[in-house]
Amino acid sequence: MRNGYFQLICGEGQTALKIVAPQEGGSPVSVKDVVDYLTLHGVNHDVVVVNKGIQDAIASEKDEYLFMVNRDHCPEMRESYKLITSQDRMLVAVRLYPPSLKGERMSAREFLSDLSHKGIVFGIQTPIIEHLFQTPIYCTEILVARGVQPRHGEDARIEYYFDTDPKAKPTLNSDGSVDFFHLNAINHCSQGDLLARLFPEDPGEYGTSVFGEKIKPREVKKLVLRHGRNIILSEDKLTLTAETNGHVTLVEGKVFVSNVFEVENVDISTGDIEYEGSVVVNGNVCTNFTVRAKGNIEVKGIVEGATLEAGGNIIITRGVNGMAKGVLKAGGNVISKFIENAKVTAGGFVSTESILHSEVMAATEITVSGKRGFITGGRVSAGSMINVKTLGSAMGADTLVEVGVDPSVKIRVQELQKSIFDHHKDIEKIRPVRVALAQKLAQGIKLRPEQLKGLQDMLVKENDIRQLMEEEQAEYNMLQDIMDECKVAKVEVTGEVYAGTKICISDVSMVVKDTMHYCRFIKDQGDVRMVSL
Repeated sequence: MRNGYFQLICGEGQTALKIVAPQEGGSPVSVKDVVDYLTLHGVNHDVVVVNKGIQDAIASEKDEYLFMVNRDHCPEMRESYKLITSQDRMLVAVRLYPPSLKGERMSAREFLSDLSHKGIVFGIQTPIIEHLFQTPIYCTEILVARGVQPRHGEDARIEYYFDTDPKAKPTLNSDGSVDFFHLNAINHCSQGDLLARLFPEDPGEYGTSVFGEKIKPREVKKLVLRHGRNIILSEDKLTLTAETNGHVTLVEGKVFVSNVFEVENVDISTGDIEYEGSVVVNGNVCTNFTVRAKGNIEVKGIVEGATLEAGGNIIITRGVNGMAKGVLKAGGNVISKFIENAKVTAGGFVSTESILHSEVMAATEITVSGKRGFITGGRVSAGSMINVKTLGSAMGADTLVEVGVDPSVKIRVQELQKSIFDHHKDIEKIRPVRVALAQKLAQGIKLRPEQLKGLQDMLVKENDIRQLMEEEQAEYNMLQDIMDECKVAKVEVTGEVYAGTKICISDVSMVVKDTMHYCRFIKDQGDVRMVSL
């Protein structure tokens, strides 16, 4: 395939154009190409005449066709070219035009010199250029320089070899009851178990434009393995293994292993319990006693008027009767057979078969299912969703349910953004001084004692700031995830909702006027609206 091309023929009393037909399916001569060429070289012409001449040449189907452009004297024209540079400055093509009939040829060396003069210095296709000027191809774009695109790297990632899903929920039995006996909510581990592996970031490689400009690959995310006690970090800082038998949990991006403290009952025989790991109570937690654990709390009996605080999940097989003074506070999820006259706060979700006259708050969602599946009386709040079978009471017990982002979460996110920005500024202030002193040491310059101490203090301060930044960034990421989940807040009722029940979504609310069935409440155009399931 070869494109058609044109050639200027200069005479004493006239100027003509020779049109050469394309071969093997190439493109014919373009009127615009010819007009641009004549204009650039100052050759007098009439666009109408040029257009007709080219159309006649195409129609004639001759290999060569000649027509007059003007009756002026025209000097001979040298071989010339036009450069086409891509918008991203990564490709340069040349469109070569023949000399006039008696004009001079251009050399590859001259063309290469022109490229250098124009700043095109990288990716020059020299063999192609030399061949082009030995065996010219006219009126055809030929690639003569190619840049190198940057190779974009990959973010660091961490693989955890235990269940990190904080949303694992109890299953619903075929009879409609909830299975609280086989929750598998605790990740047991043995000494030497591989818990997590860090796959470091790949920074990628710089690219280069045809003008020699360095093109930076995209920024990649760096990660570090964060852990608590009873865990071994490998020398290369790429793996975490369990140092002891126990259970493993992931809390705010940090892996830790704890032994489990197990008792029959929490009563006068044990007193209050406070434990670094997880606590399992095979019986009951009696009135006025307190259980605090950094990990999970699992109670296989009932909780009566007691206080339970866990960094992880709280699981109560037979339920809780708070007697108006019971408190459950979990950094993770709360799962209980029933919740009655208690105050419950969960950093994750709450799952139960019934909530009666209680104050229940969950960062994500609350699911009240099973045979009864009711919320009656009290105040129940969730970040993104409340799912319940029966809502309110035919007897008119005051029942309030709320969904939507907690305003305190938004405030905390703004505080963390400012704090992280300030830490970056502090590090930037320290770095130049630290680098200068370190360079002096590397050059063998002896520092004064106060300079050495200053350098050590700066290193310690910078390390402390970076550690604090990592912790704040982890909290920021967690809160962002919570806010993302709460963007479409809703209340779903799979049975009936009684009149008098108050429903709040974010900053708007409504009071149910008539009993409704199988419905969903959402925020729409500034109001709470009911739609069918």
